[in-house]
Amino acid sequence: MGGSLLDRVTRLPFVVPGDPAGVPASVLLALAPVEGADDLELVLVLRPGHLRQHAGQVGLPGGAVEPGDADGVAAALREAQEEVGLDPAAVRVLGSLDRAYLPVSDFDVLPVVGVWDGLAPLVPSPDEVAGILRPTLRQLADPANHGTMGFGAILGEEQLAARAIPGDLTSPVFWVDGTLVWGFTAGLLVGFLDSLGLQAPPLPAYWGLRP
Repeated sequence: MGGSLLDRVTRLPFVVPGDPAGVPASVLLALAPVEGADDLELVLVLRPGHLRQHAGQVGLPGGAVEPGDADGVAAALREAQEEVGLDPAAVRVLGSLDRAYLPVSDFDVLPVVGVWDGLAPLVPSPDEVAGILRPTLRQLADPANHGTMGFGAILGEEQLAARAIPGDLTSPVFWVDGTLVWGFTAGLLVGFLDSLGLQAPPLPAYWGLRP
């Protein structure tokens, strides 16, 4: 696939989102150019341990669409501003990717892709974000930084049993500065990297099944 990484992103087959199958939600893939390299930095958030859902996990800025949001794009921009202080006016939205269903929460997630300059400082909201990770797409695509793991190894056998997850299921994973990215977010990143012609771990056969 030719062209710079930014060119490839702008040429992605963005879609007009259809009706959600579950609770409408959005996430923002906020991309920033890396000075002196054909690469793009991505904003990920580490969730604090006290949350009811996804505690301690790494995700993309985002959440449920609220009544005051004009649409899923507006929701993604609002959530990114609330969670990490990213000014919506600084983001050039390129479009949306296909919805992805998250069975554990019944969210039907609209991934919104936007570009910003990456210069303004990001500040985590302490209620929602324990830390901010900013890997580049080429770092994520490096085989040294990704692979697959069984849910038992990720969660531990006790959590596996508590969540009634079959022991033979696996997840794509990424390692970002020693932090493990797995589950829904890792699956979404696999599809995104694949669409750009970058290396990514394989998705299990059950991945992305809709209700």
